[in-house]
Amino acid sequence: MNPYLVGAFVPLLLSLILCNTKSRKKRGVPVDVGGEPGYAIRNHRFPSAVESFWEGVATIAELFEQSCKRFSNKPLFGTRKLISRETEKSRDGRSFEKLHLGNYEWLSYGEAFHTVCNFACGLVQFGHNKGERLAIFADTRAEWQIALQACFRRNITVVTIYASLGEEALCHSLNETEVTTVICGHKELKKLIDISAQLDTVKRIICLNEEGIINDYSLAKKATSWAVASFSEVQKLGQENPVEADMPLSADIAVIMYTSGSTGLPKGVMMTHGNVLATVSAVMTIVPALGSKDIYLAYLPLAHILELAAESVMIAAGSSIGYGSPLTLTDTANKIKVGTKGDASALGPTLMTAVPAILDRVRDGVRKNVNAKGGLAKRIFDIGYGRRLAAINGSWFGAWGIEKVLWDFLIFGKVRAVLGGHIRFLLSGGAPLSGDTQRFINICLGAPIGQGYGLTETCAGGAFSEYDDTSVGRVGAPLPCSFVKLIDWPEGGYLTTDSPMPRGEIVIGGPNVTPGYFKNEEKTKEVYKVDERGMRWFYTGDIGRFHLDGCLEIIDRKKDIVKLQHGEYVSLGKVEAALIVSPYVDNIMLHADPFHNYTVAIVTPSQQTLQAWAEKEGITVGDFSDLCRKEETVKEVHSSLIKAAKEARIEKFEIPSKIILLPEPWTPESGLVTAALKLKREVIRKKYAEELSKLYE
Repeated sequence: MNPYLVGAFVPLLLSLILCNTKSRKKRGVPVDVGGEPGYAIRNHRFPSAVESFWEGVATIAELFEQSCKRFSNKPLFGTRKLISRETEKSRDGRSFEKLHLGNYEWLSYGEAFHTVCNFACGLVQFGHNKGERLAIFADTRAEWQIALQACFRRNITVVTIYASLGEEALCHSLNETEVTTVICGHKELKKLIDISAQLDTVKRIICLNEEGIINDYSLAKKATSWAVASFSEVQKLGQENPVEADMPLSADIAVIMYTSGSTGLPKGVMMTHGNVLATVSAVMTIVPALGSKDIYLAYLPLAHILELAAESVMIAAGSSIGYGSPLTLTDTANKIKVGTKGDASALGPTLMTAVPAILDRVRDGVRKNVNAKGGLAKRIFDIGYGRRLAAINGSWFGAWGIEKVLWDFLIFGKVRAVLGGHIRFLLSGGAPLSGDTQRFINICLGAPIGQGYGLTETCAGGAFSEYDDTSVGRVGAPLPCSFVKLIDWPEGGYLTTDSPMPRGEIVIGGPNVTPGYFKNEEKTKEVYKVDERGMRWFYTGDIGRFHLDGCLEIIDRKKDIVKLQHGEYVSLGKVEAALIVSPYVDNIMLHADPFHNYTVAIVTPSQQTLQAWAEKEGITVGDFSDLCRKEETVKEVHSSLIKAAKEARIEKFEIPSKIILLPEPWTPESGLVTAALKLKREVIRKKYAEELSKLYE
């Protein structure tokens, strides 16, 4: 054979072998479990559920102390220095606050442990008694984590509350758990003062050290009977009056986490130290080479289990945590002053977590910039993207070696610079991530995206994509702390005997499954079951299917399925995930009524994209609200939705027949989406009931 042909053939053969090997690799294997009959899978490397990764460590408090002693001189908590706050006005006269932020200033593991111990002692001196519960009601920051760890050293159960929670839900959470002490920030203190007459058990307020807090601090003392102190005052109290730690046991309740809830009042999920530790231990076995060289950018709500678990993993690994916020994340973020670095640029993180809604926006932002440049720049991007995609898919003709370096230099390096340029692994959780977005971000960042699946009720533990799994649209094999089982749901047509893959409701069992809901025995009995072998299971309400390699894919949700007038089933979440890829869509809620044979949709459009379209078409309008009401605008957006639906092979009856455009974005502050940016369907439906009824006329 011609040696040149051999030389060309060998790389192709190796590529095919490698691709075939990856597709055959077993990541999850069947396991015999108790309880309701179904099809169960465990992690391929662990025959039994992992409870603790460290000998002698049974609680999060012990884990924190171990890490602080082991990595004493390493940086742990980083906070940016606030140089100034400035107010800028837009062309339409609206005022916006802009922040000038400096570099990160660090607290080492040793210093953090000293601060935690002092604050723990200070809580005792401030009057917080054994057995009482404490709430943390603040945005994510270093003091939030310090306060949490301090409470754990006193075996205090912490109630976590989203900073964006409305008054009714806030009162419900604090009163139901009979909280006596609240740790809060500047804007949260104002909320507490406004509802002080409705709070039955609150006695003490600890204010985080923030600019402007002193005025509200004084107001709280005058307007209420609460004892009020600053974070630093409590810390000093403890430093001057040390007491012995009161460490918890594994079965003690560490956190009562109030979900922001997509329906009704929030439920408080009780988590033991053992529950959280199981998830942390499992993730430690999945992400490769976690260690003290890693830097993690923290900006998601710590009141969400995804962020709480992620930061716990970072602490366990000896990594550094730099704190930021969604509004200061990048150089072009809403609150960043022009010329000031965003959090990612200033920190240069190697690890991040994100919810799908944020990644969708990153994808849309990159695509909009590329399309706006057009011409040669767009063509080069498309070619580079295609070459990298071919390489990931195992093609010999993809961008390998030197060519990969070239494309990184020409195109993708600029995209990576948006998040600091050093990301090596990114975790997506909180909701299903579309395969399109996952692959796009994966190529542009040049780093794997581990898609995880879990719930507050399972301490974020469930399934997790392994580092070398290049597939998209799946959430991986069960974490080592979990068994994942599918059970039949005949009403929805999902059975474990389905071919080619078993399908059904997802049920999760293992040491990460929580005890239940606080003071809600009825709901706990409904979705939690203990089998004859003592394994605790949580019935998620999500619908999944297992691939041949043991990886899980989320395909539906029981609550999101509506039967139309002629008997067709519509999966609202599935259709929304397909339609949101339209460049005109910022957010969308599909609505299906059993008394009609078609669906409708409420859309919050992308202002930048829609205005660019209007300008191109020569459409002049007074403001964005006027543009959203125009018939030609609605027609253009609707056409893009139909195109996206057809590309995703959505059934005709699932595609919205009519839509309405709303100019105002949906944010957690508006109460229309959760902190993880999931739709609050019932809230949105009630708020826009009149608009929806017109769509059915």
